[in-house]
Amino acid sequence: MHLRDLTTRIRADVGSADASDLVVTGVTLDSRAVLPGDLYAALPGFNVHGARFVADAVAAGAVAVLTDAAGLAEVGAQPEVTVPVVVAQDPRGVLGDVAAQVYGHPSESLTMLGVTGTNGKTTTAYLVESALRAHGQRTGLIGTVETRIGDERIESVRTTPEATDLHALLGLMRDRGIDACIMEVSSHALELHRVDGVVYDVALFTNLSQDHLDFHASMDDYFGAKASLFTPQRSRSAVVCVDDAWGRRLAAEATVPTTTLATTAEGSPDADWLVEEGDGGAFTLRERATDRALGLVSHLPGHFNVANTALAALALLRIGLAPAEVEAAMSVAPDVPGRMEVVAPGGAEGPRCVVDFAHTPDAVDAALAALRASTPGRLIAVLGAGGDRDRGKRPAMGAAAARQADVVVVTDDNPRSEDPAEIRSAVVAGARAEVRAGSAQATEIIDGGTRSSAIAEAIALAVVGTGEDRPVDTVVVLGKGHEKGQEIHGVKHPFDDRDAVRAALAAVTSSGVTS
Repeated sequence: MHLRDLTTRIRADVGSADASDLVVTGVTLDSRAVLPGDLYAALPGFNVHGARFVADAVAAGAVAVLTDAAGLAEVGAQPEVTVPVVVAQDPRGVLGDVAAQVYGHPSESLTMLGVTGTNGKTTTAYLVESALRAHGQRTGLIGTVETRIGDERIESVRTTPEATDLHALLGLMRDRGIDACIMEVSSHALELHRVDGVVYDVALFTNLSQDHLDFHASMDDYFGAKASLFTPQRSRSAVVCVDDAWGRRLAAEATVPTTTLATTAEGSPDADWLVEEGDGGAFTLRERATDRALGLVSHLPGHFNVANTALAALALLRIGLAPAEVEAAMSVAPDVPGRMEVVAPGGAEGPRCVVDFAHTPDAVDAALAALRASTPGRLIAVLGAGGDRDRGKRPAMGAAAARQADVVVVTDDNPRSEDPAEIRSAVVAGARAEVRAGSAQATEIIDGGTRSSAIAEAIALAVVGTGEDRPVDTVVVLGKGHEKGQEIHGVKHPFDDRDAVRAALAAVTSSGVTS
């Protein structure tokens, strides 16, 4: 589009050079990713202003710059930069709309579904995407694990891409004939304007519990970021799980047509749809007002996955699928990487081994409770907490593990810039405090050290004595799920929990421990 049209729409000024007939064909905020014809968004960063890299962006082919007053002053000190500079008071705040306009508002050509909440975003997104594929639609997926464009898969850098990348991806989906895009929408993305320029046909809310309080000032602030998705500026309709108080508050405050779901007694008094659980993951989803019902099955263990499945089903109803179509589409088992993923089924040769992404106190509690129900022997949990993130949740994660598991092996997650031993000590302290309070299932709390050694120790503990003479144990490795790296002091080392589990199992098997 022409730069003059763009500046008119975002009510910004051109600080230098002639912009009369300049055509912009792309947008990026990364000077290293500039392509010829791009508008380079030079934004203020945490450590340095993006305007410092304008000369590099122009050398790579940028035809114009979007920045703020401080960035304009920085560009002024670079006489070699002669391209037009668009000055906006809050360039990040207009970047989503800019990207949407440059790429031709691609989200308007797609059915857009956005999933937010603390836990369950990834699983719910995969459930919706899997069902739509089973229904015959061409789908796109954007989330924590990966981006999918039809059958093409690209590993994700963050849960929700920057606005420039998001609209470029949506444009590619549109051009490839994708029908629907399912997205995880993080609170960071909402707060940092990453999804601006998109209006979701359906916004879904799973739950809210403590997380990201290193970024948000309080739980109210965290809730407010999530709640902004449920306004006409960002969505057309909503499906909200009201099992927790935050969901009930959101349902009351949402300003778009909202369908409510309850899977527990706490949320049921006024909910539009109720879950009636059966056996083996089967359940009935019943509408209170009409008594119409859907017969569904949760392919993943745990009550929380019943809630995720029910949310996905209601989203499909919202976008126009008939009840029978929803039932058929959701009967297909989804593949959700790193979410209750069984690495070893367990038996006479060793324990059942499961990998899950749970990394909040509530998620740890729910995951272990789900596995407890199907574990005849001991439940052994391996978990840690991430560095440079919400420190307040570390003891609570240890406490949750101690309440549910028989043995808790504390290890490193992604320590990032922090001392791993200090992070582990906070998790261990929470677990031991729960034991002292008398409300713990755990009889043993172990500081397992590095992640590979902790996983090996947990599996060795489970394997010893496992066989025909005693019930099979479950080892669950929590926190990293699908991740294929571990960040330590700024370096991302290759690491996959699933590979570590397989290696540990092979080691104890070859040593003859299970014989």
